Formats: sequence, structure tokens, C-alpha cells
Amino acid sequence: MRLGVLDIGSNTVHLLVVDAHPGARPIPAYSHKEELRLSEHLDEGDTLSAEGVERLGAFVEEAVRIAEDKGVEDLLAFATSAVREAANGEQVLADIDDRCGVRIDVLSGRDEARLTFLAVRRWFGWSSGRLLVFDIGGGSLEIASGVDEEPDAAVSLPLGAGRLTRDRLTEDPPTAEEARSLRKHVRGEIARTVRDVVRHGRPDRAVATSKTFKQLARIAGAAPSGDGLYVSRSLTRQDSARWAAELTTMSAAERAGLPGVSEGRAAQLAAGAVVADAVMDLYEVDRLEVCPWALREGVILRRLDMLPSSLDPHNTATR
Repeated sequence: MRLGVLDIGSNTVHLLVVDAHPGARPIPAYSHKEELRLSEHLDEGDTLSAEGVERLGAFVEEAVRIAEDKGVEDLLAFATSAVREAANGEQVLADIDDRCGVRIDVLSGRDEARLTFLAVRRWFGWSSGRLLVFDIGGGSLEIASGVDEEPDAAVSLPLGAGRLTRDRLTEDPPTAEEARSLRKHVRGEIARTVRDVVRHGRPDRAVATSKTFKQLARIAGAAPSGDGLYVSRSLTRQDSARWAAELTTMSAAERAGLPGVSEGRAAQLAAGAVVADAVMDLYEVDRLEVCPWALREGVILRRLDMLPSSLDPHNTATR
């Protein structure tokens, strides 16, 4: 079965086409994405601007066309924090549905955490024991922990790298006072979650997903993405602390010169590093393993779980 997933994130809008069926790993067939940075199109009243709405509508229209060309049988479309928190978010999605004929579901922060956790569980398997999962997006930070496929704890905080950069880092590079204020704010927000998450038990394995963690791991010496999905990649607390301090003293142009850092993501990497350092420190994690699967894969896996068994090519009962 060919599935399409349209992920409308705070930074990037991404159409991923995969070949998948129940009981098998989704195999990517095509990818199309653009950095719209919707969080930067929110005005002071948290209203998505006319420009942001038009650019989003144009991308969705193009994505629907591509999905049809690629033979997608089922298109799953969802939006996260930027649209979720926009004052005109519901109207924007209704207008896109009228324009493009596609319904876009809005995921709650908790659902983001749960679905990301599912993807990580399936990637690492049951032998990983209790998982602790962190994901830093453009608009929010998700934290989840558990021993099953459904986490015991799932938390979402408004600590996305794009949001924090827009709201708290006005200079390039940030001033020392801005960096210190950001660090204090981030740690205060995260510290409130620690007790409720760890009371279920200490993790056997701590895992990170998202572009921010992948870039930090790459800067710290992890293998480049070109080496493939199955190469082990990790980030230590020592490296996280070092780069959280260094990146806040660098300009966006200087960050873009680091290995694995794209020009489009460089501006918000300093804020993302501050969040990464805070979660590793406050949750007492010495090493994070980087998982290539995240929210999109979680959405795909959940959809496959819901398919009737008659669509499973390995099911001989209906043959």
C-alpha cells in the first residue's frame, strides 16, 4: 500500500510517500519539503499572516498533486504547534480543505509526544526496556517515557527552537543577557515536568529525535546522514553542554558553516541547543541515542495498525 503523509510543522512542511503494509517497516519512496517557517508568520495576536496562509495553501495544493502523481492511495495530513496555536488556525485549515480537497487534522502536543514515542519504540524494540524520548520541534518540546507502545507520561512544552528564537533571541549573535535569560526560562519550564515523568521509573534507554538533536550530534562528531539510517549516532551530555554554550556566542552565518547545519536551520540552532542541554542535565541523561524515526513515522505506524487484516499481504486467511 502506498501512503502519503503531509506534515505541516512549525518550520517545515513535508510530504513523505512510503510503501507500507501491516507488520513491515515503511519504505520511503518519495520526499518533498519546504521550509515555510510558519511560526515566523504569526503576528503579535498569534494570527497566521496572509502570506503564511497563501504559501501554506500553495504547498498543500502542490503536495496533493504530487501524491496523485506518485500513486498515493491514502493521504494523511496533520498540523502541529504553529497551526494549533494560531488564532485563525481552524479557518485556515477549512479554507485549505475547500481549496485543495484535503482534510488536515491538528495534533495536540500530547499526541505528538505519544506518536513520536511509538515510532521510537518500534525502531528500538522491546529489548530497550523503559524509553525516555525527547523531541525538539520548531514550536514545542515533547517528552515521553514508558515501557510499552503507549507512554506512561507524555508532555509537550512551548519550548520549540523556532519559537524561542523568535520570542527571546533578538540579536545575532545573542547577547550574553539574552542567552542567560533563555537558559533560565527553559530550565524553569522543563524542571516542572521531571518528577511526573521519572516517577514511573528511570529509563533503560534515552533517545532523541528531531533535526535539532541530529545536528548537534553531527557537530559533535556523529556520522553524516549520507552514511545511512542504521549507523549508530549519539550525543553526550558533555558535548551538549559545550555546544549550548558555544552556539549562543556564534552568529547564524557562523553556525551554518558547521558540519550538518543547514542555512535555514542555523538561526534557531542556538535556542535548540539550550533546550537539548537542559533536558539532558535535568533528566540526568549522560548519553542520548539519535533515532531516525519520529512523528511522521509514528503517524504512519498508527495508520497501519488500524488497517483491516485483509489488507495485510502476509495474511492467508482471506486468500
